[in-house]
Amino acid sequence: MAHEHSHTTEHGHGEHATMSKGKIWQVFFYLLGITVIEFIIALVLIPKGFMSQGIGNFVYIVLTLVKAFYIIAYFMHLKFEKYALITSLTISLIFIVYFIVLLLTEGSYLNEHMTHLK
Repeated sequence: MAHEHSHTTEHGHGEHATMSKGKIWQVFFYLLGITVIEFIIALVLIPKGFMSQGIGNFVYIVLTLVKAFYIIAYFMHLKFEKYALITSLTISLIFIVYFIVLLLTEGSYLNEHMTHLK
């Protein structure tokens, strides 16, 4: 009784075939560009007064979240995962962003109204 085993090269990873070297380099340069923009905001625009600190922080947080998306989606391969996993991670990310905004709001309030304690 000889059992034949046909070996395929796919192994169910057909979706991951889109992660070619070219795509990896493309994502790398997206991340590099976003990082350069963040450095320009932090080291040039805010110190020289071209952008206020509040707007700079907001833009910086948005750019950091975009970078986090690219890292999670492509380098952790979650772009190719099932809908339930993506939904659970998205909901978690929304709560994290909400708590960051909440902490920044509370910190700003305390900074403005608790000056007598300094």
